[in-house]
Amino acid sequence: MGRVSLGIPVNLNESCTINGAALDALSQWRPRPGEAVTVVDAGGWVFRARVISFGADLAELFVFEDMHAFCDAGADITLLQAFPDKERMELIIQKTTELGVDRIIPFKSLKAASLEERDERQKKSHRWQSIALKAAKQCRRATIPQVFDYTGFEEAIGFASGAAIKIALWERAGIMSFKKFITDKREKLRQGVCVLSGPEGGFEDAEMEAAKAAGFIPVSLGPRILRAETAAIIAVGIIQYEIS
Repeated sequence: MGRVSLGIPVNLNESCTINGAALDALSQWRPRPGEAVTVVDAGGWVFRARVISFGADLAELFVFEDMHAFCDAGADITLLQAFPDKERMELIIQKTTELGVDRIIPFKSLKAASLEERDERQKKSHRWQSIALKAAKQCRRATIPQVFDYTGFEEAIGFASGAAIKIALWERAGIMSFKKFITDKREKLRQGVCVLSGPEGGFEDAEMEAAKAAGFIPVSLGPRILRAETAAIIAVGIIQYEIS
């Protein structure tokens, strides 16, 4: 299970009782008695604890391991993802959750498949938040990313309004490399990054013009044409590498 900020001191090999905001944070992880959870105490230090009991008003945890680590929040990363073909949205959610993305906004792009078409065959979009939860538990991350409802292109780029850095992944030749852009902007990464990732076939010129008008900088991941899921995953991974 992922990390829960308790806001109270804890001691190794002792139990603690939590309520209020800490209990609300624990509830997001849907814990079961006997399950292990990573907790962060009032000083920011990380421990492993086991859920002894869990109720509507109180929970009891037993602290059994000191991780000897300090909780350091990384960059705030938003992924705007054009809806891909087949099962690739699920893969993108899983892997970018593991890599530390904070929110994922699936959207309709001109060359993208539509959610309506895929859900007609087998509805799976209702599972997206659950996939993020499971991936967050698996990698013991501090928070569960929010997977937003499928939306349109213009609405999606509106989510980037507060980001310090806005990146649009584009396969067009002759544009700035992702490596150079990230190297130049390394000091600003922790202020918030928004990554705009396209569908199979890439963005139409009109979409990229709209993105640039909204403050996005087109960057290239190299000469190879990557699948939609590969581009999104590697972009988030590189950002986390640069701030680690």
